[in-house]
Amino acid sequence: MGNVKSYQMLIDGAWVNASDGKVFDSTNPSTGEVWSRVPEATAEDVDRAVNAAHRAYRSGPWSDMLPTQRGACLRKLAELLAEKSESLGRTESIDTGKMLKETRWQAKYIAEFFQFYAGCADKISGDVLPIDKPDMFVFTNREPLGVVAAVVPWNSQLFLVAVKIGPALAAGNTVVLKASEHASAAMLEFGKLVESAGFPPGVINVITGHGDPCGRALTSHPKVARISFTGGSTAAKYV
Repeated sequence: MGNVKSYQMLIDGAWVNASDGKVFDSTNPSTGEVWSRVPEATAEDVDRAVNAAHRAYRSGPWSDMLPTQRGACLRKLAELLAEKSESLGRTESIDTGKMLKETRWQAKYIAEFFQFYAGCADKISGDVLPIDKPDMFVFTNREPLGVVAAVVPWNSQLFLVAVKIGPALAAGNTVVLKASEHASAAMLEFGKLVESAGFPPGVINVITGHGDPCGRALTSHPKVARISFTGGSTAAKYV
């Protein structure tokens, strides 16, 4: 076995280990060897990530930023994804066994999704509604929901992250992203790009762990406003 890479989770703008120090191994399917170790998040770690996201939504810099400023963060993330598509795709290939020509293309492709949602950030508006009463003014006002829990499977994870968190962030929500325990490395590498893109601490948190306690604690947390889940029917029953 060669050098084994150790990863950390992104919680509240900091790279951290699991609170109890536990990790689990990730195996390269093409060699059968352990190539990386990933933190196994506890319920306490999940609670910290959700509270960080809730704070960023309620009182942090994200809540005070103009839509154009949020869009600028998304646009920078898109640029970094396109720039780092080779290395990001390579990490995903090592972790999942998918072909590099597919993962490398996918990383560059999803950059276009983030570019799209970056443009949407300052175009979310309400509507004035017609009514037959002259003394009333009726309108709709679109507001962010709060903390969004995004749970992705090991396959097509980068694409699913884009379609889950892109619109959530553009609308002003914050995110706790749970990577699949079967292939977490690409999501943690994605977290490094989030950090470089200039998102304030707590806006995007990336946690790793198994369904219990990590997934259970996240999807049942009282401060999570919405859950975006992609996975099997067994896990869906618990969600």
